[in-house]
Amino acid sequence: MTARIGVITFPGSLDDGDAHRAIRLAGAEPVALWHGSHDLDGVDALVLPGGFSYGDYLRAGAIAALAPIMTEVKDAAAKGMPVLGICNGFQMLVEAHLLPGGLIRNAHQQFIRRDQRLRVENATTAWTSQFEAGQEITIPLKNADGGYICSAETLGRIEGEGLVAFRYLGVNPNGSLDDIAGLTNERGNVVGLMPHPEHAVEPGFGPDTPAAMRSGVDGLAFFTSAIAAVVSAAA
Repeated sequence: MTARIGVITFPGSLDDGDAHRAIRLAGAEPVALWHGSHDLDGVDALVLPGGFSYGDYLRAGAIAALAPIMTEVKDAAAKGMPVLGICNGFQMLVEAHLLPGGLIRNAHQQFIRRDQRLRVENATTAWTSQFEAGQEITIPLKNADGGYICSAETLGRIEGEGLVAFRYLGVNPNGSLDDIAGLTNERGNVVGLMPHPEHAVEPGFGPDTPAAMRSGVDGLAFFTSAIAAVVSAAA
């Protein structure tokens, strides 16, 4: 089967096209979805892409979390559909309470763009199964509101239950608690992270590596992991 992965466009989305490209390169069919719709068009998985939905008014992701299609996203997530939130999409997931905590302005109060080293903390999710726990990867990062926060009680639960999916290595670029770069829910089907895996899927367009400039493709495994999860569920 060919997995069909929906990419939801919100007003202000700017990485939806990149997500489509990453999905195609991974071997699945990207499906364009619209924030004002209540139709997921029968997709097998969902991506909430990066950008500045609704201009990041109120809080980043807060208005998008109330968009009509998010009702269907919540229902699909509750039934086990793989859902990935990238940057602004991660902000939507926490605002919609599909992941715990919140995201605030970077500690240094500035927009940051860098190729960011990460450590894979949880390799059992629908979006990380083709990584190994402890694996170090490099994924582009670009955000202004990427500081992860939560209560001490929530942080203890996240750490204790292994819900940290990715952790920053080398430098904490935004002041996130415990160097948290991404999270998963308990079921492992919903994952959110601030770095952009869709920008590291094709040689010549990704981060630099010791082998060659712009040759990094560590982001591709996010999407191939989701395809494997969909195929496994259908078997």
